[in-house]
Amino acid sequence: MTKPEIIDEKPINMATLKEELKKIKKRDDALNFRAERTEEYLSQFVELKDKETKDLCKKIEALDVPRLKQEHIVKLVDILPVTPDEVKLVLQGYTITVTKENMKRVADAIQESTTAK
Repeated sequence: MTKPEIIDEKPINMATLKEELKKIKKRDDALNFRAERTEEYLSQFVELKDKETKDLCKKIEALDVPRLKQEHIVKLVDILPVTPDEVKLVLQGYTITVTKENMKRVADAIQESTTAK
């Protein structure tokens, strides 16, 4: 049995995963059990389209918040916190400190993107 090797590990948001599952379903005509369950979950909880989430990720990256990595940005885009307190709650799961001013900037960027849709 061959042992698969991980070449690259990159976080993706839920909207991108939903689009990838659609491509796989179109290619293979069916999904396996786990993929099917994942697709059901994503259809209930994903609010933005893939392009909108990519634009939002770029917008948050452009804020240039110190110590905010791609995995943090992906999580913020998945959950879409609209207040600084909600941003703080999302980032509590990580060992990262972000100033209140930067949390407010992130929340404002997310709120602006979600109300524009």
